Amino acid sequence: MLSALGTEIYAGLGAAGALGLAAGGYAYAAMWPGSGIFGSVLIAPERAGELALTFDDGPNPKWTPRLLDVLGEHGVKATFFLLGSRAQAEPELVRRIAAEGHLIGNHSWSHPNLALSRAARVREELARTSHALEQIAGERIRYFRPPFGARRPAVFRIARSLGLRVVTWNAMTSDWSETSADRIVQQLAAKIDRLGRRGRAANIVLHDGGHLEQEADREASVKASGLLVALYKETHRFVRVDAWGV
Repeated sequence: MLSALGTEIYAGLGAAGALGLAAGGYAYAAMWPGSGIFGSVLIAPERAGELALTFDDGPNPKWTPRLLDVLGEHGVKATFFLLGSRAQAEPELVRRIAAEGHLIGNHSWSHPNLALSRAARVREELARTSHALEQIAGERIRYFRPPFGARRPAVFRIARSLGLRVVTWNAMTSDWSETSADRIVQQLAAKIDRLGRRGRAANIVLHDGGHLEQEADREASVKASGLLVALYKETHRFVRVDAWGV
């Protein structure tokens, strides 16, 4: 038989375990790209052979123009989730993205972790960014990618009230720190092919900018984008995320 002290210890361990499980469950719901626990996210449909190239954290005055040149050479349309603060600093670049037929999405104003932000901060980040992008690009902003993929119920509620659909992904690498375009392509291709075997399209994340630095070095990401297009353009269809619904 357990002593009173032993019973208290086991009860304490049980409570700690429950708290650990709860914390782990919250982290999964808030951060995992495929989680729909807190709300519905747009990832990719069951359409093998479709690829959406998406780019986060721009516009970057040095590398976004080069990326646009690469996409233009191949006739590929992509989706750019822009930071409001970066867009405000580079309005002509935002207008170029729109003019060349790419889709512009909201990636917040300053790239905070919205799962840990007050609701008022979440609304300010999203509303300010959508307003700025719409004023610059002259088109309605309908899609939103949370920084770090982080979200909670309030993020979904506020996004819906602003007419924004939350978008995550199913194919990403650490291209923001990887210096080899070949390694980026190798890692993404493995994920794209795996998704294809499962009958799914690929929602691919790359970065043309950086939330910590206006002119972050994105040479490897830009090169990888061109290599991916060359690798799949004969066998796959490149689409913007709005091809998959609102």
